[in-house]
Amino acid sequence: MDQNAMRTLVGILGNIISLVLFLSPIPTFMRIIKAKSVQAFKPDPYVATILNCALWMFYGLPIVHPNSMLVITINGAGLSIEVVFITIFFMYSTWGGRKKIIIIMLFEVVFTAAVVVITLMCFHTYQSRSMIVGMIAIVFNILMYAAPLTVMKMVIKTKSVKYMPFTLSLASFVNSIVWCGYALIPFDPYMFVPNALGSVSSIIQLVLYATYYGTTNWDDDDDEQSEVQMASKP
Repeated sequence: MDQNAMRTLVGILGNIISLVLFLSPIPTFMRIIKAKSVQAFKPDPYVATILNCALWMFYGLPIVHPNSMLVITINGAGLSIEVVFITIFFMYSTWGGRKKIIIIMLFEVVFTAAVVVITLMCFHTYQSRSMIVGMIAIVFNILMYAAPLTVMKMVIKTKSVKYMPFTLSLASFVNSIVWCGYALIPFDPYMFVPNALGSVSSIIQLVLYATYYGTTNWDDDDDEQSEVQMASKP
């Protein structure tokens, strides 16, 4: 199998796994619709993922980083899914919650538009465009790891993995590993770095799960609701 065929195969596998990750919050939104309230759930992971997907979609365009169609397809799908999620969140939020979503979304639209305009007007080679968009995307990927870090801190503090789903942590690990492989054929540092960090984050979650599974009180119905939302990266 030649390099291009191998890269395509790995990318398709990455698309499938990432799609599963994008769809994983569906039970959460079923709860929100049933309760007609967002309860204690936060919109932060979803608005952050919208920006993440938008940046990686732009990165994958032929005018920025040629031969990256599979990066466009999965992030386009992710963007559409997250827009549906945030729309549901908006419908069942209080006015204060809706105001927060509107402000953040306006910022993301203006920021993304600025990145697109500056990249196309000030950088004129594939290499320079890939570098500037890739570096910006990496920065936001790193910032997005604050969400699982918060949950990991709670796990250590409470010695409970009740709100850190094993399947999501495992799927995130597999997803990051697959996209690391994609980024190596040929080597793409801007895709490799965030996915390598995602792999490390997922490994830590799995270790914490194994460590604190035995001390978790699964019957404890407290009101605190948390969730790990890993942004799918290419």
